[in-house]
Amino acid sequence: MRILSILLFLAYFTSFQVSASPTQPKTKIVLIAGKDSHGKGAHDWGPGVDLLSRALTQESGLPIVTAVHKGGWPTDPSIFKDAATVVILSDGGGRHPINKSLKQFDALAEKGVGLVCVHYAVEVPKGAPGDMLKKWLGGYFEVFWSVNPHWTADFKSFPKHPITRGVKPFSLKDEWYYHMKFRDNMKGVTPILSALPPESTLKRGDGPHSNNPHVRKSVLERKEKQHVGWASERPNGQRAFGVTGAHHHTSWNQDDFRTCVLNAIVWTAKMEVPKGGVKSLPKPASR
Repeated sequence: MRILSILLFLAYFTSFQVSASPTQPKTKIVLIAGKDSHGKGAHDWGPGVDLLSRALTQESGLPIVTAVHKGGWPTDPSIFKDAATVVILSDGGGRHPINKSLKQFDALAEKGVGLVCVHYAVEVPKGAPGDMLKKWLGGYFEVFWSVNPHWTADFKSFPKHPITRGVKPFSLKDEWYYHMKFRDNMKGVTPILSALPPESTLKRGDGPHSNNPHVRKSVLERKEKQHVGWASERPNGQRAFGVTGAHHHTSWNQDDFRTCVLNAIVWTAKMEVPKGGVKSLPKPASR
């Protein structure tokens, strides 16, 4: 009887130890929002990172933890400790939060930390910021080369890539920047979202963002599809994703667009993208 009691105790103790084992480690994703601009409904960076954070941590079912910072680049570098990837929704150009922190992020990128830039965050000034963003992201918006019209992009097909899992063909009207300045020969860059803009997008006069001879030759003469979402991989293992849409906060209502971006975030964090794509609740954006 005593031996049976000991055996039962050992069985209970072993069962308790198994149930009390540590949970699966979570991948850390840092989301940075610049200051909201353009008024309600556009360039809503704060609500944008909140939406993405909620989808990743509460809806995806994946072992993810997020660290959210709003209002610009974090002043406390500890937020990047153990980060797998950094997601930026912000105004760009001279106001881009990363402009004054190029060395800081380059150190992270050299360790393989990923990067995702959404909409205006793909634009930085030409020169050192542009060279660095092209290095990390694979491409960027360069003034007098790239343009920023509003148009309906029709995405009819996608490459076979983890980012496109569960993404079906879709159309979406947005301020889709295009004619990005990519790395030479598209080295390490995979186009994900591509479409041919209509001629109406090039009716404006020449300017830093509106029109130029280079983009006219590409679209009007050569009829080249423009890559408005792309994946990047570097020899050191760093992954990145740039996407030019999401000027309008309600663009997140489009299920396939949202899934594509969530897939990309997970992929840049070097996690396995689920077969059917990262799950999230439909139409969460109401601003």
